[in-house]
Amino acid sequence: MGTFHEDMLEYRKQLEKGTIQKAYKGLMEYMMDLRTHFKNKHPDHSASGVMYLGYMDMTYFPLFPESLKKRSLKIAIVFIHEAFRFEVWLSGANKQVQAKYWKLFKESNWNKYHVVETTKGADSIVEYVLVDAPDFNDLEALTKQIESGTLKFIKDIESFFSKHQN
Repeated sequence: MGTFHEDMLEYRKQLEKGTIQKAYKGLMEYMMDLRTHFKNKHPDHSASGVMYLGYMDMTYFPLFPESLKKRSLKIAIVFIHEAFRFEVWLSGANKQVQAKYWKLFKESNWNKYHVVETTKGADSIVEYVLVDAPDFNDLEALTKQIESGTLKFIKDIESFFSKHQN
């Protein structure tokens, strides 16, 4: 690992090539289009107008299905930059909500999806990899894959709550 100065020199070199800016802009446009797709096609999940662009670590936007919103929970569709994949997360509105539902999932020994090991430093309660190696050549197919995986994840989370009233 270089010094901050050395990292900045490398960063400048990469920016001068122009590829990073084009790729990042394309990814942000795709994420905005994906959010719009959910907003238009699934208004019952109320896709927020807010998108977290991140620090090239993750980019996500939240969905608020009514059944989860009343519990102060949300769904996040997330692109993890370093792993280069799309994930879907169940998250809480705040750390207290997150801890409460994390405990419920942990104590139930639910193993349909990955329950995070701890809520300390985590932004999620439950996570699932939607697309491990996205093909950006076919955005329509990628959107369908993300959409179907997300809808199944939401349905499974809702099913969990119907069995574990809290």
